[in-house]
Amino acid sequence: MTASLRATGAWLARRAENVASAMLAAMFLAFLLQIAFRYVLGLPIGWTHEVSVILWIWLVLWGASFVVSEREEIRFDIIYGSVGSGTRRIMAIVTAVALIALYAISFPAVLDYITFMKVEKTGYLKIRFDWLFSIYIVFIIATIIRYIWLAWQAMRGVAPDDFDPTKASSGV
Repeated sequence: MTASLRATGAWLARRAENVASAMLAAMFLAFLLQIAFRYVLGLPIGWTHEVSVILWIWLVLWGASFVVSEREEIRFDIIYGSVGSGTRRIMAIVTAVALIALYAISFPAVLDYITFMKVEKTGYLKIRFDWLFSIYIVFIIATIIRYIWLAWQAMRGVAPDDFDPTKASSGV
């Protein structure tokens, strides 16, 4: 991989983190606004709850698509950490093939359902559900691409990182 391609990838990764941070900040502000209106002013408003839920859905799927790295994903570390690099490669290939197949098989039905949901809108903001759930299509495509890459790497002989429980952290 060329240095300019790596630099571009790193720049895009930082922008994806910026988008996730902006969504989290907006969700937090909507939450504070909801508390202020309900408990300070005595005027409950519903659109803030709707914004919080929408942003949460988008934040989780955006983060899983573009922010969370392979190293930060949840695994069965007891099993994964106790096997050698060859077995980890096999586990990575089997996992990748299974996930690619499952997402690819489900994709037409997901696409059909999301396009069907254009008839429904949210209660307060009147956002069409097909727009709201469109992030799931992005998530599926990004996940398929990620696992194709991981399977390719494993088939080329690059074993996934060995898990070291002494270096486990919350990702910070």
